[in-house]
Amino acid sequence: MALADDGELLRRIGRGDEESFTMLYRRRNGAIYRFALQMCGKPEVAEEVTQDVFLTVIRAAKQWNPERGEVISWLFSIARNQVLRHLELGRRYEPLEEGDGEALPAGRSAPDNPLDDLTRGESLEALRVAVLSLPAQYREAVVLCDLQELSYEDAASVLGCPVGTVRSRLHRGRAMLVERLRPRVGCSA
Repeated sequence: MALADDGELLRRIGRGDEESFTMLYRRRNGAIYRFALQMCGKPEVAEEVTQDVFLTVIRAAKQWNPERGEVISWLFSIARNQVLRHLELGRRYEPLEEGDGEALPAGRSAPDNPLDDLTRGESLEALRVAVLSLPAQYREAVVLCDLQELSYEDAASVLGCPVGTVRSRLHRGRAMLVERLRPRVGCSA
């Protein structure tokens, strides 16, 4: 099968094409899992949310409307709703466990100095905890725009709010992160 865009894959899934589902799943499951994990901090919830998103894709592929946004935005919207559902059922945010298996960004190699690696690991953990401590509306904006690298327009589509609201929440969320991380990095007020 030729490389199809997400929209074409969804149309095919809506007609019952299993191979298209497999292609979409392989293409997008990592992003959905990371989003859910960054929103709730619990791998088991992120796995369940990812599974629920793709079960929804099977059942509701025909409901996607290309005029309302990109497929990835639709998938993030479904994931967002699933995460919120889990949280409403009494699940609480918890910081990620140490050693969650994240790789270094592309183009970066492991440092020669083990102390640098330890410091970087501690900084990443502090950032994870700080992101998880943000109120949900700000965390969503930070995760979608800064960590998932969605455009403001796509994030607005996921969140069901105007672009200006996304920008405002992102600005406030970033400011809150700076305040939460300031004692950690030794900055003065």
